[in-house]
Amino acid sequence: MTCWELIKSDLYRHYGRFSWGSFLRGYFLIPGFRFMVWLRFATATYNNKLLGWLPWLISRHYAYLFGIDIPRGGRIGKGFYIGHFSGIVISPSAIIGDNCNISQGVTIGVSGRGDKRGVATIGNGVYIGPGAKIVGKVTIGDNVAIGANAVVTKDIPTGAVVAEIPAQVISYRGSQEFILNPS
Repeated sequence: MTCWELIKSDLYRHYGRFSWGSFLRGYFLIPGFRFMVWLRFATATYNNKLLGWLPWLISRHYAYLFGIDIPRGGRIGKGFYIGHFSGIVISPSAIIGDNCNISQGVTIGVSGRGDKRGVATIGNGVYIGPGAKIVGKVTIGDNVAIGANAVVTKDIPTGAVVAEIPAQVISYRGSQEFILNPS
């Protein structure tokens, strides 16, 4: 997908449609969307030595302003939704699928030793609740819901709902109730 198609899919998750009016409304009223616009531009221009620095600089400005640490160059699928900003940290090595929701206070980071050292691979349609932590080389299946303040250190199967510390499967109802307007 092109940078512009990714931005449109991110916006679609908020409004269920795309228009220039909804783009301007989203850009000025939704801090998480504004951050993603500049992160998408910074990622698209990553190797452009002439122009790549400007989107990167603007994305870093919004990273500090909104408390979102997602470096450019990461692999984030279409329809990425930041519901509430602040305190979000995502490793540049993380892989995040399409139509995922990230809430405030979420950390997706590197952990472990030897073969277990690494970072998460997150499937499509995953909801990550406020304050959740996903650490180490884990695989999160599609349509998973991770509850608030859960700490995920092991693989989560497709369609699971997890909560608690450490995260435990509490049902298999999935994340469908949390993922609005999938693109």
